[in-house]
Amino acid sequence: MLETPNPMVSNPPDGDEPQMRRPRRVFLVLAVGALLLAAGIYFGIRGRTSAEAALAVATKDAAVPIVDVISPQVSAPDDTLVLPGQTMAFTDTPIYARTNGYLTHWYFDIGSEVKKGQLLAEIETPELDQQLRQARADLTTAQANAKLAGITAHRTAELLKSDSVSTQERDNAAGTYAADQAIVASREAEVARLLELQSYEKVYAPFDGVITARNTDVGDLINAGAGTPNTELFRIEAIDKLRVYVAVPEAYAPLIRIGATPAVTLDEYPGQIFHGTLARTDRAINQASRTLLVEVDIDNSAGKLLPGAYTFVHFTLPGRKETVTIPANTLLFRSEGLRVGVVRDGKVELVPIAIGRDYGDKVEVISGLTHRDEVILNPSDSLISGTSVRVNSGKPAGAA
Repeated sequence: MLETPNPMVSNPPDGDEPQMRRPRRVFLVLAVGALLLAAGIYFGIRGRTSAEAALAVATKDAAVPIVDVISPQVSAPDDTLVLPGQTMAFTDTPIYARTNGYLTHWYFDIGSEVKKGQLLAEIETPELDQQLRQARADLTTAQANAKLAGITAHRTAELLKSDSVSTQERDNAAGTYAADQAIVASREAEVARLLELQSYEKVYAPFDGVITARNTDVGDLINAGAGTPNTELFRIEAIDKLRVYVAVPEAYAPLIRIGATPAVTLDEYPGQIFHGTLARTDRAINQASRTLLVEVDIDNSAGKLLPGAYTFVHFTLPGRKETVTIPANTLLFRSEGLRVGVVRDGKVELVPIAIGRDYGDKVEVISGLTHRDEVILNPSDSLISGTSVRVNSGKPAGAA
């Protein structure tokens, strides 16, 4: 059956259909473009807002300084104080001549061990020998005069008994005899003095020791006169026992005890310990160095140690109870006193402390801190209480 066309419905021509679809497509493209533009604007504004918020947070975080902290260490019951020292011979004596002359011989050179009373050198003294001969001749003359004066005085006294001489003559004879006796005594003293000087022609060792210097040679003019430069012939040092002098800081002076036995070490003997005895102190604080001079005596019968050596003396000091130690780079020196920065609840608190011993790279704190506190390392000079800080989670650079 054939369908009859409806005369009321007219179908458009084929060429008009694309023209009707084109405005729809343009509208769709514009709509999509508008949506994309709106989305771009929205997300752009949102991204900028987020960036500004993140920047504000980062700026705020950056304004809070990051600090390294360390916990104080509890002090040991006994501490060791290591100080440098210098060895000295127990006896160190320069040997001078006591008479003028020329050195004719010396018997010991540097490094030689000598015993007390050993002959070290001989001096020729021709002028002194001549003076001694003259003094002996003067003594002989004085003795002869005194003998004659004594005979005269005796005879005069006998003659006075028979009134053969006057009393005045007897007194004159007695006075002359007394004067001549005094002259004899004077001449004897002069001879004794010159003999004593002559004995110094031989130079002897005053004690057992080692010759550490010889400053003369055969033929040298030896001058022992007053007011003239004297020549040191030898230097002798007794090294069987050595003295070690140590400068102890004033803060430790009350802890130094006579009779203590500190250990002594030397770089030339690694791992070896020499035991000494704290013999004495000078009992005075040096005003220039603020130190106490301490002497430690060491037995050196083996001769291993030499005078003048650089040593380290280890003093054992009794520890204080309830004290802690902190690094020296935590201290803040303020006009109101010594302070350290402690982090508490995210903020800085400047805590006053009192220090005890100074170990160089660290100090002992006797009040103001506990081992639970978080102390700031390398604090800024501008640090004040109440400043917000963040603790570095890593290991502090100055931590042990």
